[in-house]
Amino acid sequence: MRNKLALLILGFFFCLFTGCAVNPITGEEELMLFPEEQDIAIGRQYAPEIEKQMGGRIPDPALQNYVDSVGQNVARVSHKPYLEYSFVALNHKTVNAFALPGGAVFVTKGMLEKLDSEAQLAAILSHEVTHIVARDVSNAMSNQIGISLLLSAVTSEKTPQSVLTIADLTQQIIGLRFSRKDEMEADLGGLSYMVKAGYNPYGMVETMQMLQNQNQIRPIEFLSSHPSPENRIAYLMEAIQTKYYNLAGLKIAKEDYHKAVLSQLNK
Repeated sequence: MRNKLALLILGFFFCLFTGCAVNPITGEEELMLFPEEQDIAIGRQYAPEIEKQMGGRIPDPALQNYVDSVGQNVARVSHKPYLEYSFVALNHKTVNAFALPGGAVFVTKGMLEKLDSEAQLAAILSHEVTHIVARDVSNAMSNQIGISLLLSAVTSEKTPQSVLTIADLTQQIIGLRFSRKDEMEADLGGLSYMVKAGYNPYGMVETMQMLQNQNQIRPIEFLSSHPSPENRIAYLMEAIQTKYYNLAGLKIAKEDYHKAVLSQLNK
């Protein structure tokens, strides 16, 4: 008992003098060495470089508006609706989706081609929104790259050397890896968000099944950076069956997705 109390006291003072924040997804206090404002600054700085390195935006304003509208539906019901979210479809063949701190979410053409409904798109975007809300992206950047290095590139003058540095760091950002714990939390948190936004939660199950099937054919980028827990489908099904009893009226919108996305990509 004394040891437990001592650990609690130590944890309190550690957070007091270093900085802790409550993860709204888990309700747990976590160490945060930098404020959320830095998340936003980093996201704004690196978003244009990500677009540049990943083939730019798909040149279809209607498609872009559709993807953004689905993402905004999810963002509005998240724990941090005040962030400036953006959802961008990139003209890149890989099967991938990823986020930047502060609210920028990207999904590739390769991923969009594999999805089959608006509910499945909402599943991917809500998963990434959960990573942003929980600050998983910020933590991964801090651990795998170093916030000081990222910020030095942001604040340095745009000399040819600094541009190269930003380009190199962007490659590292695209390849950030999350823990299996982060992935499970993003799955379940994303499931909650998409239901609150009015989407059928089975869209998440279908999407994860598709990703795992694709990965058996050829390793895909999404599962290389977002490792798939072995029981991913099982815990998603359990959550749906125990928490979401009435699915009537929740959107699947397969025809809407085919019209707004797949038919445009196949032109």
